[in-house]
Amino acid sequence: MSLLNVSNLGKAYRVYASEFQRIGRWFGLPIKPSEEHWVMRGVNFTIRPGESIGIVGQNGAGKSTLLKMITGTLQPTEGSVQVNGRIAAILELGMGFTPELSGRQNVFHSAGLMGFSAIEITEAMPDIEAFAEIGEYFDEPVRTYSSGMQMRVAFAVATAFKPDLLIVDEALSVGDSYFQAKCFKRIKQYRDEGMTLILVSHSADDIVRHCERAILLKNGHVELDGPSRDVTNRYLDELFGKKKGVGHQADVASPGLVQEDFVNTSDVFASRGGYNPSEYRWGHGGAAILDYLLVVDGERFPSRIESNSNGDFYFKVKFDADFDSVVPGFLIKTLDGIFLYGTNSFVSSRGQAVISVRAGDIRMFKFSLPLNLNAGDFLVSFGVSSGDPLVGDLVPLDRRYDSVMLKISRAVQFWGISDMGATFNVEYQNALGVEVVEND
Repeated sequence: MSLLNVSNLGKAYRVYASEFQRIGRWFGLPIKPSEEHWVMRGVNFTIRPGESIGIVGQNGAGKSTLLKMITGTLQPTEGSVQVNGRIAAILELGMGFTPELSGRQNVFHSAGLMGFSAIEITEAMPDIEAFAEIGEYFDEPVRTYSSGMQMRVAFAVATAFKPDLLIVDEALSVGDSYFQAKCFKRIKQYRDEGMTLILVSHSADDIVRHCERAILLKNGHVELDGPSRDVTNRYLDELFGKKKGVGHQADVASPGLVQEDFVNTSDVFASRGGYNPSEYRWGHGGAAILDYLLVVDGERFPSRIESNSNGDFYFKVKFDADFDSVVPGFLIKTLDGIFLYGTNSFVSSRGQAVISVRAGDIRMFKFSLPLNLNAGDFLVSFGVSSGDPLVGDLVPLDRRYDSVMLKISRAVQFWGISDMGATFNVEYQNALGVEVVEND
């Protein structure tokens, strides 16, 4: 028996020429709307008891609309949702909370709407308060809460009584890492007891870690339903991975450079996997960065990169003038702008690389490095300058800042950003006074 069955589900928003026509439609009159916009249509899937399902998709794909129809806060235009059990959901942050009421009062209100009696809520209140860990703020108005505090109370009340189906829509992303771990520990406990989970997140790593199966929504329909790693790989490709009809047909089979990489003089940079359309491009001219290539473990333009893999970053430059000395450069940084590592041909070659070019030349430059990073998203920049780096008179010809996005995955994470490769051992003296070293 299925716990949740979604059949031919669709939602349309309609515009009528007048309110009288809208009211007439309510009473079954055959009145056609002047406009009709379908945000979701033809969605079908079934979830069995005990499954853990992730739902991914770009903004506007229909994730929130789907969850609202599953929970009953939004009525479908067509199709049906059948639920055989009790649902607890954390959708939009603070949804259902009254700002002027305290956290404690909102717990009574929210749990009451979930069908629990005042006696049951009162008995569960100490555990809810203890799990939320917001101290005296629990009796203060919710309007004084931070987003993280709202999430703590919302999760505590939603999971105070083990549901048959728990739906979490991105809400945990606003919490600190300590409380996120606490929430996922409770989710795991409930899952071990047979609870079903629907997790909506933009974090592919969270979906893979906590869900066996995932559904990719695109333009209001199910694009893919399958194992979570396969689905999240497809999702990452949709975001900034391989693009259909672009690049070389054998990205994995032929990781090295081919003749086309040098012959093609058109600017195809923006068509490559991982391109960030919000890049910042500037320079004095005389050269143009036309293309780039990322190869990791024999794969071109991978949508997901395992931490500590070796990456080869190529970028192609066409020169429109003569230069006695040009210096290509490379930079990688976090999404919030922290520089992690930057270098150029002069630094990396210890002053040995002297590159001269003539107008019309096309050069392919390559930087290779181990990607010893923690799980997360990062930005790559490329640039080429002219001049003598020894005297510091470099003139930027073309720079493409934050032009490529990298998705780094790591099974066991550490604190911080870069893996410094620490080792560990235990040193002590045994009963005979002999020094002993136990290596990791």
